[in-house]
Amino acid sequence: MNQLTNVVDSRAVLPLLDSEVLRSFVTIAESGSFTRAAQQLFRTPSALSMQIKRLEETLGQTLFIREARHVRLTAEGEMLLGYGRRLLKLNAEAVTQFLAPTLEGRVGLGITDDVVWRVLPSVLAQFARSHPAVQVDVIVGRSVELLARLDEGELDLALVMAGEPGQAARGEIVHSEPLVWVGREDGVAVQRTPLPVTLAQQGCAWRRIALHALDSAGVNYRIAYSCDHCAGQEAAMLADLAISPFPRSLIRPPLKRLHNDSLPPLGDYQVALVKRAGSGDASEVLAERVVEAFREG
Repeated sequence: MNQLTNVVDSRAVLPLLDSEVLRSFVTIAESGSFTRAAQQLFRTPSALSMQIKRLEETLGQTLFIREARHVRLTAEGEMLLGYGRRLLKLNAEAVTQFLAPTLEGRVGLGITDDVVWRVLPSVLAQFARSHPAVQVDVIVGRSVELLARLDEGELDLALVMAGEPGQAARGEIVHSEPLVWVGREDGVAVQRTPLPVTLAQQGCAWRRIALHALDSAGVNYRIAYSCDHCAGQEAAMLADLAISPFPRSLIRPPLKRLHNDSLPPLGDYQVALVKRAGSGDASEVLAERVVEAFREG
């Protein structure tokens, strides 16, 4: 009984983390500098330093390694950063629910097939909880088509591949990652001549990047399979019909990244968030949620 009482008592006296101190901590961690964080938070560096000192004393851990011109997180600091971001987000969600003006209406969101599962479930779930009166209509399609629908007023936001051929740069870059060659783990497609590849139709950045790399390297290839959906390209690779340029984060067994001297490097691809001017408050809030999801992602 005494043992149980001690456990309950120890839990009862656990300190609470102050949201303002957490905000300071997260800002310092993301900016890498007390000075830059102070400018963003309209505080003095010494005030932030005192906050972090008290936070470190409360937790009994050193959170930052202080160097000449910047600071970096310790292992304990990295762990707290994840908790801090989630706590600040939850705090904002709770306050918004009671104090922010009620958002209503409809938001049209266009998204490409490659990023649907990366952010959409978590973003929609969170947005529905905080703004239940807003209807979000999602359209999945190719970047060129989504941008056209955005310009026609059918969409308010579009997540598209940046750098499409013949198009000026638009929107905010929210994600960047390597594009790599992918095939079945035990497959032989990569050994065939001409090299069989599976690609999307004309107008896809992956297709343009891959074909330019193959042509520049003088690789003999043929387009063995065409599909605008990632699932279709995965099916071709799983059947060992072809290999494909694919984002590194989307590789799942039994597919693997191919390390073959005959395959040219592909570089990075980027995802941009494009907004329609004057689309309203609801779309602005949803856009913020999307950017946060990629940042944490």
